Amino acid sequence: MKKVIFTLLFACSLVVNAQEKEEKTFTLSGSIDTYFRANLNAPNDATKVAPGSSFANAPGFALGMINIIAGYEGEKVGFVADLVYGPRGEDAVFGSPVGSSQIVNQLYAYWNVSEKVKLTIGNFNTFLGYEVISPTANFNYSTSYLFSYGPFSHSGIKADFTLSDNSSLMVAVMNPTDATEFNPNGKYSIGAQYGISGQYFNFLLNPDSYEIDFTGGFDVSEEFYLGLNAAYYSEDAAAGFYGVAVYPQYATSDSFKIGLRGEYFAETDGDFGAIGTGVADSSVFATTLTANYTIGSLTIIPEVRLDSASDDFFANSDGVAKKSLNSFVLAAVYSF
Repeated sequence: MKKVIFTLLFACSLVVNAQEKEEKTFTLSGSIDTYFRANLNAPNDATKVAPGSSFANAPGFALGMINIIAGYEGEKVGFVADLVYGPRGEDAVFGSPVGSSQIVNQLYAYWNVSEKVKLTIGNFNTFLGYEVISPTANFNYSTSYLFSYGPFSHSGIKADFTLSDNSSLMVAVMNPTDATEFNPNGKYSIGAQYGISGQYFNFLLNPDSYEIDFTGGFDVSEEFYLGLNAAYYSEDAAAGFYGVAVYPQYATSDSFKIGLRGEYFAETDGDFGAIGTGVADSSVFATTLTANYTIGSLTIIPEVRLDSASDDFFANSDGVAKKSLNSFVLAAVYSF
């Protein structure tokens, strides 16, 4: 019996020592953002005349969100809990019908099976598109039409494979797009991403739709970067969309950058509802000039945006519908 007890104690000590040697890292990070917005050729009141894209559409001084991200990273396993609260966060998790989940942006666990294979299960932000929900990872403060009408988040399981030093593959099985809490109909989506040298080819197949997306960019020089996003979406027995956006950005110093987003977005086979004209096959061209001035962890973002639609959608100061809208945004984003 003494030998058995001694053997068990010795085995336990080996487990404890192994756990003590394992590197464990807990992190807490996040951001807050707030902004001022004004139309230059339209009313600035409760009618909320604004572009048809997501976020940053309220008049006057307005709130974005607070974003708190808790993470744990071990040698093999870890988790991420990403919580949002505020108008931007509420818009980001619109697919969550249960009140307690309306602050959950991401919630997933992962397992590094090997150096080249990683499994993730839970709720994670989409792999499609150039822009993301968090304003800290976007150059422009307002968002594109392509981002706004592509998926925001998925719940499911995905596997990431490192194929070589400059290529990767991801495959996923997920609930239908934006069904993040549970599966409402027993149907599933398939996702895939192939990356090579910083360029990503994405595919999403839903039960009744599919989307093809390219996201990439190039360092033209040390100061000049050019980003690119293109997508095509088609839905069974309904309208779809396609579009392309370019993101040239120039850094004049470590603390100041200036950039442009030029986007063409069009609806196909009817009125998709993204642009809001109520007319089939509408399109919009949006040009956004943005500057980023960084002071420590604070980024000041002034922005001028010009939206021009193919049909009347925006209202002028007299309430008459017109095709164009010019607006100004001044945002502050603090990351920690």
